[in-house]
Amino acid sequence: MTTPDTDILDTGTGLQQLMGDRVLYQQILRRFRQRYQDAPAEARAAHAAGDTVVATRIAHTLKGAAGMIGARQVARLAHALESAGNDSLLGALEAALQALLVQIEAVLQQDVQPAPPAPYAASHMPTSMALVQHLASLLDIGDGAAVDVVEQSADALSHTLGAACYQALREQVLQFEYEAALALLPADALLP
Repeated sequence: MTTPDTDILDTGTGLQQLMGDRVLYQQILRRFRQRYQDAPAEARAAHAAGDTVVATRIAHTLKGAAGMIGARQVARLAHALESAGNDSLLGALEAALQALLVQIEAVLQQDVQPAPPAPYAASHMPTSMALVQHLASLLDIGDGAAVDVVEQSADALSHTLGAACYQALREQVLQFEYEAALALLPADALLP
């Protein structure tokens, strides 16, 4: 998985953050493409409506998701937009995001028939509350392995957290909303 312009999409960085799991990386690229393709338009609409809080949150979330997949240029522009508090950088962000979406499509086309995801190694899988604490630490540092843990540990997490909490947590993690997911975890999971 290589791209001509690593500033647009550095797949090496993205894969490194997911411990080299190509299938998971492709899944996350697909989710990113689906979730964030309209982010600049959403931020523009929020600014036009005078809702800078929502516009800032959109930029913040895009920054984190772009950083996780190795999209440095989009992450930098989203950070600058978040810091600026106005829509002056939206045009540049839109252009960078379009270039990123082209790169994502190229990467996804490289492996049309991906292999099934490898299960999270059972020898590394903590049990019950230790699993929740492990997930909390991944969410806290924005580690993409959190997606794998949530997907591969559905039964254990659902049992430990309760089905409703697990479903809400899973939804946040799959949308790269790690801070929101972390807020759903019980307080004792956040202890060292």
